[in-house]
Amino acid sequence: MNRIPSSPPLISGLSNGEYRTIWSVMIPVYNCAEFLSDTLISVLSQELGEDIMQIEVIDDASTDANVEQIVKEIGKGRVGYFRQQENRGSLRNFETCINRSKGHLIHLLHGDDRVKKGFYDKISRLFTSNPAAGAAFCRYSAIDEEGKKLYDSKVIQQEEGILMSSLLKIASEQNIQYAAMVVKREVYEQVGSFYGVNYGEDWEMWVRIAKHYPVAHSPEVLAEYRKHKGSISWPKKEDGQTTKDLAYVIKLIEQHLPSVNKNIMASAKRNCALFCLTKANVIWGETSNRRKAETLVKLALSLDKSPKLFYHILKFYIKVALKINT
Repeated sequence: MNRIPSSPPLISGLSNGEYRTIWSVMIPVYNCAEFLSDTLISVLSQELGEDIMQIEVIDDASTDANVEQIVKEIGKGRVGYFRQQENRGSLRNFETCINRSKGHLIHLLHGDDRVKKGFYDKISRLFTSNPAAGAAFCRYSAIDEEGKKLYDSKVIQQEEGILMSSLLKIASEQNIQYAAMVVKREVYEQVGSFYGVNYGEDWEMWVRIAKHYPVAHSPEVLAEYRKHKGSISWPKKEDGQTTKDLAYVIKLIEQHLPSVNKNIMASAKRNCALFCLTKANVIWGETSNRRKAETLVKLALSLDKSPKLFYHILKFYIKVALKINT
């Protein structure tokens, strides 16, 4: 089985008559044990009882600690635990989370993120007030390794309720993190799970959902997304892969948009193209590998052909020609 699915994996429906909770808080983890206690405590401090909320940690064969023991110590029997037999990669682990969920509402809360007091109450009320919504999200704070706030996500809409023009707003810029988003299980059953890339796959998913369902939103900051060097999205080495993933995601998102609205991706494509040039310069400076660097230059040109981009490409080739790698 491929670690990175080439198409959205199917999500199986639950059998008729199977007991279902309202909530499934599914916590995918891989080598983030130092933060897991924080994550579990943030959920347990506002959990709604076993008959209402399923809480389960899905361990992708971590090697940094005994994750099961942490779950037992913090969860005290309230939190379920499942360990993959081998490391399957983040996308397959998310797929496992969704398939193991029993609730009507699924919250994929990564094992290094947190929720603030009132998160589950607010999101529950959003779905109750907007029953047609397929998903609901709030704003979030980015935090560092010590849990200190770095910044709050931008305000997308001041009013609480259905996000107006949700497809276009979600597609134009990535402003949602897993910790802040809740999706109905039936929606995942219809649209499938995450696929394609290890970086930016969530942005494509939120757009895919918004293409088919209304999305509810609260401007309150009720989730915390942790930025640290051990996270899945943090580049393990500078090879430009995250940039390639982002460019691929932008092209996938374009396919979800009506032809008259594809222009809204222009800004994202320009920014990604400049990001490609930045990474090309880094790769050239660190490795002097012209072939790898030029791969990103070509990728940039597939996204944008503005004068600003050509100016940066010219600067790059002057460095290469003069063998300047600083």
